[in-house]
Amino acid sequence: MHRHISFSPHREYRFYQGPIASCVANGIQAVNFLGDRFLRKYRSSAGIEELYAHSVNSAFSPTEDFLVTGAPHASAYYPRNLAWFYPDVLDPETILDSEDAFRRVRLLEKSVRLMLEAVRANVVTTTIVPAGRDRYIGVNYFSLPSDTLLGVLAGLEQIIRADQRTSSYLAMAQGARAGRLLLAEYRDDLKNAISQLADTLEPFDNDGLTALLCDVNAPRSAATDTRAERRRFVTNACVYATFVRAIRLGVIDRSELEGLLGRSLSQYKKELLALFGRHGYVRHALDCGDGPAASSIALDFVNVHRGFWDLSEASERALFAATTDLILGEPRFRIPGTFHFLVSADNPQNKMIHKIAAPAYQGRSCWPTFNVEFADRMLEYDEFSGTDKYRSCARDILRDIRTATETHGGYQELLSEKGRKYRTWAYQGAVAHSWFPRFLSVWRRAYGTPLLSWNSQRLEAVPA
Repeated sequence: MHRHISFSPHREYRFYQGPIASCVANGIQAVNFLGDRFLRKYRSSAGIEELYAHSVNSAFSPTEDFLVTGAPHASAYYPRNLAWFYPDVLDPETILDSEDAFRRVRLLEKSVRLMLEAVRANVVTTTIVPAGRDRYIGVNYFSLPSDTLLGVLAGLEQIIRADQRTSSYLAMAQGARAGRLLLAEYRDDLKNAISQLADTLEPFDNDGLTALLCDVNAPRSAATDTRAERRRFVTNACVYATFVRAIRLGVIDRSELEGLLGRSLSQYKKELLALFGRHGYVRHALDCGDGPAASSIALDFVNVHRGFWDLSEASERALFAATTDLILGEPRFRIPGTFHFLVSADNPQNKMIHKIAAPAYQGRSCWPTFNVEFADRMLEYDEFSGTDKYRSCARDILRDIRTATETHGGYQELLSEKGRKYRTWAYQGAVAHSWFPRFLSVWRRAYGTPLLSWNSQRLEAVPA
């Protein structure tokens, strides 16, 4: 029996910003993080199917107002995650049943609507912290965002395209209709926000190579937001990916955007690649010094799903492969004896709070989800190059993530450089329930068959 989805009624959200509001938000977050550190009960190791079912039921609970990662992040909304960490929430092959489909579509619609209301209120921040019924505080951790609008557009695009994958779930078609209504309702607000983002870009010249950057004078936040460098590849790649999604969704016309940039979109990207790839590989940041090549690379160069990279282009494939080969060839990038790759070979320049509380948080630690995207880009490279250069490595990455998930009793936010749960006196990584479906999607791409037996049986029952 199909269940009709009653989507979110139009609610009056209130958003707050400013020093006092930020203090309140910081207090809420501090209590949540420290409470989680000392009160969390660990789940014992278990089989992958049991863990996945538990994660799905936790991540897409009908009591949630927006998509969350898992403790300790569950008290706040991180819009970037819609692009970085759960771009495949509505992949039918990761859905347990029609009830699961219903809950996912409804929660994604609620999440996107909340973020669109924030955009309308000009609250485009890294984080939204609940502060009472329908009241939210917009706060930036730890600088202005480069990828918040990217997340909003990615979430909106995902729900709009929900009915474009083969599926028997009625919720997908209902979700797609709701997504199209959201786009129509908030198109002008999104266009204004995109125009404002374009206006923040500044020209930067480096020995004759010039490009528009979002972080010439101060750091901008991205998924690896604790890193304090300026002029980072990932932040600027996120801005480019935001523009591409905005054009694809019809939020802004290409010619109008190019008028704001003062150059074509293709030229804008070409300049970024020339600037960050001038040494033949992608440098993480332009102010990270002149040390060894492997020390100037970060794993987040893989960017987001359907984001920066176009590996149908031979020149981009060459740059991607050169950067990838440096990572694969540098032992310091890997947890010994595994295919778990660290964010970087060395710990980066950090904000003071992270030097004290979690010094390797986005340096010499392994984020399974970045590894999943690394594997996905590898598979994409092979697909467009007509080779099998990286497929076996991609499979090994995913295999080791599965092992870690079963060993540690859940899909981990990050692992230490020794392959254990990342824990410090102040912080322990989340069990990232909502990130788990993306892993299943990439596993299917790498191995050609679903990871979970219930999925295989269901697919066999569907006529070819």
